[in-house]
Amino acid sequence: MKILLLDKNHPLITEQLLAQNFILEEDFTSSYDEVCDKIENYDGIIIRSRIPLDQNFLERGKNLKFIARVGAGMENIDIPVAEKLGIQLINSPEGNRDSVAEHVVGMLLVIMNRLFIASQEVKNGIWKREENRGDELLGKTVGLIGYGNMGKATAKRLSGFGCKVIFHDILPDLSDEYATQVSLEELKQSAEVVSLHIPLTSETHYLIDETFIAEMENDFYFVNTARGKNVKTKYLVEALKSGKVKGTCLDVLEYEKSSFEHIETENEDLKYLLESEKAIVTPHIAGWTHQSKEKLAQFIVDKIVASHC
Repeated sequence: MKILLLDKNHPLITEQLLAQNFILEEDFTSSYDEVCDKIENYDGIIIRSRIPLDQNFLERGKNLKFIARVGAGMENIDIPVAEKLGIQLINSPEGNRDSVAEHVVGMLLVIMNRLFIASQEVKNGIWKREENRGDELLGKTVGLIGYGNMGKATAKRLSGFGCKVIFHDILPDLSDEYATQVSLEELKQSAEVVSLHIPLTSETHYLIDETFIAEMENDFYFVNTARGKNVKTKYLVEALKSGKVKGTCLDVLEYEKSSFEHIETENEDLKYLLESEKAIVTPHIAGWTHQSKEKLAQFIVDKIVASHC
């Protein structure tokens, strides 16, 4: 089988697939149109997020048997078209679930205990104790939206902090020793912390909006390590200003480019988030550890080999 690699990934992908007698070609620079012109020559593609695989692209890949995305989200692929054409879709959410879970907990600890703010103040000669009194995770009810690989890994860690973890998911009967499944309405009634672990779909686009926030019974902390467009930033900022949202931790932003390479829109809401003590913003790195880079690649290789050798 001949495979086209469109993004740089861990070298073990190349090493192990070559050892299994796959034919590999790397192309990390060609444009969408240039790749379309040659895609019919390949049996498989390994991607991250650089090039969108829309209907035009997929229909021109007449010999494609699989698309493998090194990561979890598949929103840059026209999934219905791929399925109609019989193209197998492979991803590797198992590979960065642990790094995402640790990132969620880390951000919550930082914002709830004002660690970054207090550290910066001391480094600038300011010594404030009462103003930097923290808020404990112990005893908090944490509501996770989405209970796949990322949600489960996050629940496992938060349960160790003495939190009551509840979650909502569109699939039934997912409760386990770390978290209890509830309706979305019950989550809104009980949660003091909300963390998103969902893909970006037509149903989850702007899930967190003015209505969702208004329906939350408690003032709450909000975490998003899923996709930026799961959240309408304007309403999140309004809730931060009013105190309805006590603090927010965002690893993803509504204004990110689809390739996640940089922010493509700047406005007053983004400016507020970047300047506010009530917000922590990181550059889409929750799943971006040294360990996850290797694990993401290994899961992809194992799945390709299992299906096509």
